[in-house]
Amino acid sequence: MDLLTPGIGLIVWQTVVFLGLVLLLGKFAWKPILGSLKEREDSIQQALDSAEKAKQEMASLKSDNEKLLKEAREERDKILRDARSVSNKLQEEAQVNAKKAADKIIADAKAIINTEKQAALNDVKAQVAQFSLEIAEKLVRKNLAEDKSQKELTESLIKDLKLN
Repeated sequence: MDLLTPGIGLIVWQTVVFLGLVLLLGKFAWKPILGSLKEREDSIQQALDSAEKAKQEMASLKSDNEKLLKEAREERDKILRDARSVSNKLQEEAQVNAKKAADKIIADAKAIINTEKQAALNDVKAQVAQFSLEIAEKLVRKNLAEDKSQKELTESLIKDLKLN
């Protein structure tokens, strides 16, 4: 059992070596190890902070993009409404202009028809007057062929002149 129980001298020397090792590590190793751990902790914290900042910027950019997209859609809708309005207005103007042109053509046609009608009526009147004169001339020649009828006509005309 002596092999399993250590001696007092061994325990003392192990304690002295252990304390020496702890002092050496405390003086030379712990500060750089703790410094590098602190530096690593700081770099991890900075990475987390920059990731959070990037996340916030992405959220901000996303909201800005959504806002710009909404504005673009609204502007597109406005442009489409304006285009429809202008199209309707142009169509109405074209219809009004076509109606005015058709009315003018109809009025001109009516004026031409009336002019032609008046010319035809004047021509017919002239022909009727000519025929009437020819018929009257033939009747007067036939009726006035005799002297007696000439005298009667002359007397009746004189009587008519006095009455009027």
